[in-house]
Amino acid sequence: MDVLTPEQRHKNMSHIRSNNTSIEILLRKALWHEGIRYRKNYNRLPGKPDIAITKYKIAIFCDGELWHGKDWKNKKKRIKTNRDYWIQKIERNMARDIENEKKLEGMCWTVIRFWGNEIKKNLTGCVDEIKETIYEIENSIYGIEYEREYNEYIMAAEDEPGYNVDNE
Repeated sequence: MDVLTPEQRHKNMSHIRSNNTSIEILLRKALWHEGIRYRKNYNRLPGKPDIAITKYKIAIFCDGELWHGKDWKNKKKRIKTNRDYWIQKIERNMARDIENEKKLEGMCWTVIRFWGNEIKKNLTGCVDEIKETIYEIENSIYGIEYEREYNEYIMAAEDEPGYNVDNE
C-alpha cells in the first residue's frame, strides 16, 4: 500500500522533470567543458534527444532507470501499487525508445544511451564514449576524403616526367 495520500503522490509525481534533469545537466556541462557543442532537447528529431550533436549526427539520451525500464524483469515484480498502470506506462516508454532509435538510425544518426546512474558514477567514461564516437565519425568522413586526395596526389606525381619511386 502507498504510504502517501493520492494528493501527496500527485504532487510528488508532478515535480518529476522530463527535461533538464540533473543527469542531463551534468553530462551537458562536461561536454561543453570539452568543447563539444550540441543542441538540447532537439525537437526536430524523433524522440527529442536530450543532447544532439548535429555536426556529427549523434543523438544522446539520458535515461532514468525507472522510467525507461532498466533491469525491467526484476523491477516489474517489485511494483506493488497500481501495477497495471505502471507496467503499461514503462513498457510503452521502452517500446517508444526502440521505435525512436530505429527512426534515428534510419536517418543516419548515431544513437547513444546512458543510464542516469552511469552518468553520475562514470561521467568521464560517458564523455570518453561520446568523444570516441565523434572521432570515429570524423575518421570515417575525413579519413576517406584524405585518402582519396592522397591517392590522387600520388597518381598525379607518377605522371610527372622524372618521377621515380626509388628516389622517395
